[in-house]
Amino acid sequence: MKTLDPIARAKGLGSAKEGVHHWYAQRASAVLLLFLLGWFIFSLFSLAGAGYATSRAFISNPVNASLLGLLLVVVLYHAMLGLQVVIEDYVHNPAVEVVLYFITRAGAYVMMALGIVHILKLALGA
Repeated sequence: MKTLDPIARAKGLGSAKEGVHHWYAQRASAVLLLFLLGWFIFSLFSLAGAGYATSRAFISNPVNASLLGLLLVVVLYHAMLGLQVVIEDYVHNPAVEVVLYFITRAGAYVMMALGIVHILKLALGA
């Protein structure tokens, strides 16, 4: 039996073909977050000291409500991707890994849905 070093064993196996998509998705969401967080911080400063009615009118604007919803979705998606990398790198038990993946994704999707519903309630005045 031949003993091979780790690089020799890995040669010819190819890649898992999943890392590039994940890397691009993480970077794309980070760039999008730069713009959305810039808008959000500017909006917060412009609303500083404003009353409830002014804040409600701000969220009632369809552009602002859409950007707020997009910010929520992108933040949670970016966090989900980041937590997936942490789980892949530091959790070595396959059963625990699957459970953590499920909890991470389910939690992110539930928070996205609840956040969007509440943004719509505020925007539509319900």
